[in-house]
Amino acid sequence: MAKRFTKPTINWKELDKLVPPNQRTNFLAFKAKSDNYLRRVQANPPELPKIDWKKYEALVPVAGLVEKFKKEYEGFKVPYPEDKLLSATIDEQWKALQPEIKAYCDSAQKDIEVATKKLEKIKSLPKFEDMTMEMFYDLYPNEALDPVNRPTFWPHDEESQLGYEEKKAKIDAKEAQTKK
Repeated sequence: MAKRFTKPTINWKELDKLVPPNQRTNFLAFKAKSDNYLRRVQANPPELPKIDWKKYEALVPVAGLVEKFKKEYEGFKVPYPEDKLLSATIDEQWKALQPEIKAYCDSAQKDIEVATKKLEKIKSLPKFEDMTMEMFYDLYPNEALDPVNRPTFWPHDEESQLGYEEKKAKIDAKEAQTKK
C-alpha cells in the first residue's frame, strides 16, 4: 500500500507570505480544497476492510464462485505509477540551478539595499509643503534655479532662454555646410 499522508506536506504559513493580495481569494479557496481533501482521506481507515469469505461461502449457492473472487481479490494489485520523468535528473537540474538562483537573489538583495537607501534619503527630506527654495537649492544645487550664476527666464525651459536655436535649424545649417 502507498504511504498514507497524515498531515499536509505544504508549509501554508510560508506560502501565505508569498501570495500577492490580488490572489488571496484564490489561495484561500485552494487551501480550503486541499484541507477538505486531507480530511476526507483521514476519515477513511488506512487499510481496506477485511472480507469474511467464510460468510459469503455459506450464503452463495454457486460452488467455487467465492473462491474465485477471493483469489482474484487477493491477486489484484493497484499499480503504482512508475517514474517516467526521472526525478533524479530533475533533482540534478535543480541542484545545478541553485548557484544561479543564489546569484540572482544576491543581486536582487543588492538592488533592494540601494533602493532602501534611496527611500531613506527621500524620507529624510522635509515635506514638500515645508521646503523653501533655499532648502531646495542646498539639497539639489544642479536642479535649483540659480539667478546669480545661471539666470533664466520664465518658463525656465531650454527653448525660452537667450541664445537658443532650434535644433532643426542647427541640423539644416550643418547639412548645408556639408553639401558645399
